[in-house]
Amino acid sequence: MAKANKKQALGRGLSALLKDPSNDIQSVQDKNADKVIGNIVELDIDSIEVNPFQPRTNFNEETLRELASSIKELGVIQPITVRKSGFNRYQLVSGERRYRASKLIGLETIPSYIRIANDQESLEMALVENIQRQDLDPIEIALSYERLIEEIKLTQEQMSERVGKKRSTISNYLRLLKLDPIIQTGMRDGFISMGHGRAIITIEDQSVQLDIYENILSNKLSVRETEELVRNINNPGEAKTAPKRETVLKVPNYIQEGIKEFSDYFGHKIDVKVSKNGKGKISIPFHSEEDFNRLKKLVEGAK
Repeated sequence: MAKANKKQALGRGLSALLKDPSNDIQSVQDKNADKVIGNIVELDIDSIEVNPFQPRTNFNEETLRELASSIKELGVIQPITVRKSGFNRYQLVSGERRYRASKLIGLETIPSYIRIANDQESLEMALVENIQRQDLDPIEIALSYERLIEEIKLTQEQMSERVGKKRSTISNYLRLLKLDPIIQTGMRDGFISMGHGRAIITIEDQSVQLDIYENILSNKLSVRETEELVRNINNPGEAKTAPKRETVLKVPNYIQEGIKEFSDYFGHKIDVKVSKNGKGKISIPFHSEEDFNRLKKLVEGAK
């Protein structure tokens, strides 16, 4: 504990140094730059502004609150990274979730690494850091790669070195951006996987892409079934020998009459499948953890 307090005291001391106009560090050659750059500094949270180059614009409120609760209990374990934008003013390079969560619980200071970076370097750092996250959807990753190519002018080989991914992996993500925007949105919302998207992308006609997408959703096709469907479209002469998907029996009238009540109750379109022996399965979709918990409460309330 004493070691942690000593480290925090050092951060506060450096923070005071930065508030002195005679120590307005703008480059690595400036006086006292070696004391600040690369060290953890406790910065006033109000002196930090969000990064306009931040590629991520959506932040899940529930996970932010969970992070805020953790920070309230344990503190900010991993410092954020900022760059100087003026005297005693800073701009986020990475760590916006930690920054937002800290503001949420009213912290006045936050541990920070200070970088000296221009706009291009700041954008590159933000994009590369964003790609490394574990909770990104494939389209969000693809858009970050695209920005690295178009705005930073990186080649795929250079990107491979920056993010530690194979060139083929980067190419596969970038190809997803050729999908119809509706399909891209469906992938971002989790209705289809990247595997589905990679299968669809071999179809150039976006109207046909949309037909396949609707088929995937309505029949709950797996990636392998989607690949087979696309293969039959690309090679119609081989379609006759391809294995056929099992025919789904028509839903009996007694189910058709009652399914609307299920859908109205749960607030989702309920899917019903019936086998030859009369047994069936009811599927209730959900779109998020919050939606799942809502459905759970409805089920518990019906007991």
